[in-house]
Amino acid sequence: MGDPGLFTPRSVTWQLHGDPMMWVAGIRALYLQALHPRAVRGVLQNSDFRRDAWGRLRRTADFVGTTTYGTAEAAERAGARVRGIHRVLGATDPGSGERYRVDEPGLLLWVHCAEIDSYLHVLRRSGYPLTDAQADRYIAEQRVSARLVGLDPADVPASRSQLAAYFEEARPHLAAGPEARVVDDFLRHPPVHPLLLPARELLWRRVAGLAYAALPPYAHELYGRPAPAPDVVTRRLRTTGTLLRRIPAHVRWQLPPKHILRATARLGPAARPAPHKVP
Repeated sequence: MGDPGLFTPRSVTWQLHGDPMMWVAGIRALYLQALHPRAVRGVLQNSDFRRDAWGRLRRTADFVGTTTYGTAEAAERAGARVRGIHRVLGATDPGSGERYRVDEPGLLLWVHCAEIDSYLHVLRRSGYPLTDAQADRYIAEQRVSARLVGLDPADVPASRSQLAAYFEEARPHLAAGPEARVVDDFLRHPPVHPLLLPARELLWRRVAGLAYAALPPYAHELYGRPAPAPDVVTRRLRTTGTLLRRIPAHVRWQLPPKHILRATARLGPAARPAPHKVP
């Protein structure tokens, strides 16, 4: 009988965001977002990405978890916090000297669409059962997330066709500039404690490499690094998805920040997300 939040267990978002492949999708989103020079410049000029990239990743995951599984009040509060931070930040174009705000609607829209496209693309390609109609419903639901960061939902794609049209319009503005190279370098060689170097080489590089491989071909061209053939990438995504989904959900959900556990404690065991519950 608790507060079901902004999406509720009856949404595609509630079920989809509980899948472990969201982590691979999140890395793909970072790669894609970095290809918009104005957007990635706003990140690097307002934060020490090299030193606090892990913190940024955790904060993004916490925002998605809070807005998906938290109460309506918690989600609105998280959105207000993000809008408040963005409202006072700006960035400077090193070529023209132009100063601009990081909460320009065009920049917020790029970040939003890159995330939603990545979540949907990676999960479906890795074997998550989702029909085209359900995928459209998910994109439409995510206009709620867009509103929370300051966008007008009416200006946000609400279907696969609208999302594809948006990317076609955005492509001429994309480039792998120096800021994108910083993000790429971090994702390929993130700084870790020396004792964790073997784990980075064994696990992280494979995950980051898979996320990169799942990017659209034009992104590979911009970064200048090839990717395996599409059928090879799909096979690896499906294998990874199968392995991660075999980890019991109650084990995966114990990892911080435990949004799903708190949601099920609030709403009852019937609220546990699962692919077969996608409406």
